[in-house]
Amino acid sequence: MIIDENLLQRLAKLGGIALEEGKVEETKHQLSEIVNFVENINKLDLDGIPASFNPLDSKLPMRQDCVESKPEIAKDILKNAPSTEDNFFIVPKIIE
Repeated sequence: MIIDENLLQRLAKLGGIALEEGKVEETKHQLSEIVNFVENINKLDLDGIPASFNPLDSKLPMRQDCVESKPEIAKDILKNAPSTEDNFFIVPKIIE
């Protein structure tokens, strides 16, 4: 695919991009190279290659849902707080 002046101006308008006059030819050339590179994918024979990932086939890993009581975790967290009382954080009042 060749990017001409009209297509470039249309793409610039759709993208909300202001193109500098000196950069128009360079931009057309770069966009043409990108499109040609991507068009190479269409030439590949991918019929015999299976998809490497299908979200319909994947299953979530399951684990036991066990309740554990670990009071030492709360103590470790609260020791980093600037102010605590009865195993709770003390925060300044922000609403009058």
